[in-house]
Amino acid sequence: MTEHMRRHETDHDIPWSLPIVVRRSKTAIARHIDVLEATARAVVTFLDDPRAQPGGEWHDAVAYWRDGAIRKVVRRGDGKKLDDARALGCVGVTSGGNDDFAPAEAFVFAPGPVEPLPHELKKLQVGGTEFPDEGETSVPAADAVVTIELSPHLTLTTGKAAAQCGHAAQLAFEQMPEAVRQRWREADFSLRVITATTNSWAADEQQVSVVDAGFTEVDGPTEAVRARW
Repeated sequence: MTEHMRRHETDHDIPWSLPIVVRRSKTAIARHIDVLEATARAVVTFLDDPRAQPGGEWHDAVAYWRDGAIRKVVRRGDGKKLDDARALGCVGVTSGGNDDFAPAEAFVFAPGPVEPLPHELKKLQVGGTEFPDEGETSVPAADAVVTIELSPHLTLTTGKAAAQCGHAAQLAFEQMPEAVRQRWREADFSLRVITATTNSWAADEQQVSVVDAGFTEVDGPTEAVRARW
């Protein structure tokens, strides 16, 4: 599922995206909510990685990507195909899991042009990324430095919701005070994803808002996700 968060009226002639892959196993399936949380944590873990910082091997690519429309493309894979993709170099995060469902795993790769894409990523599927929507977050509110809220007015696929949560986590990471960012870092970027109540959404008291451009799944520009710390 492709998502982008536009910061400028102009974009690169050849659009760039941040590739994200979630493990989709037929025998050890993860929950929808855990995939959202793993993806959001993986995005900020990637951005905070020394390889994405000045002097790091991914820094120039990250800087170029962030200078245009901030696209994220969520793919799914497992087995050898996922192993081949991971060999390109990535940051991985595991979240959640219980007696009935496997932990969710999300991997973030260095940004690059949407085309041509490395063969190892291109062969992983984008559309139809759905996971069982079973239960709510298992992360206690007291343990989460950041809370991401989904709009109560939308129903999104796992792939699209994961990209949106990744956007919200990125904006929170970039906009929060340094002291909060350091506390979040020390907590392994702990966060929780919830669906807002109608009343809390109407109150609009969160610090970060993500407006979907409306190219897929929703009609026209629509506020889809918010975050607070």
